[in-house]
Amino acid sequence: MVRVLSADNVASVLDIDALLPVVAEAFEKQHAGAVERPDRPHYPFGTGLDPGAPAEPTGTGLCMPAYVHGADYVATKLVAVCEDNVARGLPTVTAQLALTDAETGQPVGYLAGNRITNARTGCIGGVAARELAVDDPIDLAVIGAGKQARWQTRAIAAATDALESIRIYAPSDSRVDCAAELEAELDVPAHPVSSPRDAIADATVVVTATTSSEPVFPGDELAPGTLVIAVGAYTPEMRELDDETVERAARIFGDVPEEAAETGDLRGHVDREVEPFGAVIAGDRGREADEEILVVESVGSAVLDAASAEAIFDRAVSRDVGTKVAL
Repeated sequence: MVRVLSADNVASVLDIDALLPVVAEAFEKQHAGAVERPDRPHYPFGTGLDPGAPAEPTGTGLCMPAYVHGADYVATKLVAVCEDNVARGLPTVTAQLALTDAETGQPVGYLAGNRITNARTGCIGGVAARELAVDDPIDLAVIGAGKQARWQTRAIAAATDALESIRIYAPSDSRVDCAAELEAELDVPAHPVSSPRDAIADATVVVTATTSSEPVFPGDELAPGTLVIAVGAYTPEMRELDDETVERAARIFGDVPEEAAETGDLRGHVDREVEPFGAVIAGDRGREADEEILVVESVGSAVLDAASAEAIFDRAVSRDVGTKVAL
């Protein structure tokens, strides 16, 4: 029997406070080499590949397998990215997670993956802020006003218990709704602002959560000691950080350093070392002075999906949440 967890099922058992230590431990195990994380293949699909069809395919598929040593389950995330889904009223990215028993190889779970992906990515920012932000109360700037802007802010609030203010910038009026929702949810003052400069002025933590191909804020405006958490760019064509930000950074950390170095944010800086963020969790590296500007560059790791899915699935089993089906 396979337990199927719908999006609502996942939402009912996912707790950000419980997920933060799961993500932190997964980073430590990845840094220690106690994981299996094969390369993630990606491929085009859809009508654009048929003779006589438009030149561009419908979307991109990705397969992201991972296993954390000692875990009960092997996880494989299946992702489809369809840019035209915005016009259809559908998510641009849709993901599912398949869990296999690590002892018997039998299928045990199939989970709606969007919320899990959003939450584990948010936890990257939460753990980064806990480990690397200056000790003062956190004044947070968020560039972007979508789902990930919300998850990053939730996780930072949960991980640090020091969030004092939030400023949201996006080029559309979505920043107004995002700020209102976060203020009501977190009981922290949140303000939509009219420019990236207004957002990052005197911020102690800056989060970028966009799909931009151009820098989204001026690096020369960062205050000393700022922590920059960049989660939007994961391909060479995508870019959120300008050269000034990278050059001013005392150190740059990546969740997957070799992949982070190939993003549009960093690929023009081959002289800069990208250090493993897992080393920060392990206590081997971190902030050395309050005035340092630090950057955390995230491209996403299937290891985090595997660890998060196992924790959520186990909670669902313990509460008998989901639907059992026979394959």
